[in-house]
Amino acid sequence: MAKKITTPIESYTLANGEKRYKFQIYLGVDPLTSNEKRTTRSGFRTNKDAKLALAKIKLEIADGTFRKIQAETYQDMYDLWIKQYENTVEESTFVKTKGLFKNHILPAMSKYKIDKITVDVCEKHVNEWADKLKKYRVIKSYASKVIDFAIRRGYLKTNPFTLVYMPKIKKAPIGLVKNVEENFYTREQLNEFLGYLKEEKNPKVYTFFRLLAYSGIRKGEALALKWNDIDFNKSEIRINKALSKGENSKLYLKTTKTGTTRTVKMDKETIETLALWRKQQRKEYITLGFNTLNEEQLVFSNEKNEFLQPTKTRKWLVRIQEKYNLKRITTHGLRHTHSTLMYEAGIQPKEIQDRLGHSDIKTTMDMYTHLTPETKSDAIQTYYNHVNGLL
Repeated sequence: MAKKITTPIESYTLANGEKRYKFQIYLGVDPLTSNEKRTTRSGFRTNKDAKLALAKIKLEIADGTFRKIQAETYQDMYDLWIKQYENTVEESTFVKTKGLFKNHILPAMSKYKIDKITVDVCEKHVNEWADKLKKYRVIKSYASKVIDFAIRRGYLKTNPFTLVYMPKIKKAPIGLVKNVEENFYTREQLNEFLGYLKEEKNPKVYTFFRLLAYSGIRKGEALALKWNDIDFNKSEIRINKALSKGENSKLYLKTTKTGTTRTVKMDKETIETLALWRKQQRKEYITLGFNTLNEEQLVFSNEKNEFLQPTKTRKWLVRIQEKYNLKRITTHGLRHTHSTLMYEAGIQPKEIQDRLGHSDIKTTMDMYTHLTPETKSDAIQTYYNHVNGLL
């Protein structure tokens, strides 16, 4: 009687009724844990395909060249990398990064075999991203992180993204260049904006935007403020946290953007405005069933006395701009406004940097000290006076 040949190859049926083959093979004992090591392969359309794969693995085991595959595609490697990445960044950063991969990187690269990705493949997608996205360099940088992760895991030796020639941003013909409105208010525009806001008789909205304009704090920092962060006697506000959005759009408190705490001195009128809003808040929220005397009470909250959705402030802003035909700026534009008018008033850049909470002076100078028409006029007059010996 012929001896029956045993094989680890088994058949199974997919949900759609199709037949597939799989096998599991013993790899030996893990010297680190003393546990048995096995690997499984599945998805073979025929028994013959499964036999060939099994034979190849047995040969690699015998030659000592077998390496257990944990990730075959870019998607597989991303799935491993993203778990590590989550432990290294703020939740809000993690959510934004996942969005970049979901919307731009994975649709382009997910199916590629990780060890077959070439410079040409990377360059092709970088060019595609450059044609569609302003922040294509950021997309390329994140796509490259997954390859770096693969290198550290031994799947590749070099990163093809590092050899990609970065395309230059295409400039529009001179005749097609449009004047772009700068995202800040001049002194006159700010006073007009706040004047109309005050007429609206909505103390929460008025207080919120006045605070941004006179403090320069970020929107997320303002929405995270509690009354115990404000010292009414010293006219100071302590900035030590910010409201942010995490997984599933859940709002939570995190550290400031630079991870540091700063104290912002305030003018008397803004402090008085905050005090008036605190009294009004108590009256309004007691009718909603909330006692706001608690020092942990949020300065700005919604009707349920919970975190205010950050998108709400844009609706407030657009409504007032449309109603009174005001220049369009964003909520963040009031931070630009604050720094620009401080610079115009002759405040030293270092002091502006400390007030805004920037980690370096270059950020302050590059991004927030815009030149108003008044500043430009003063600059050319000062130059004229200097050249003509009038100073």
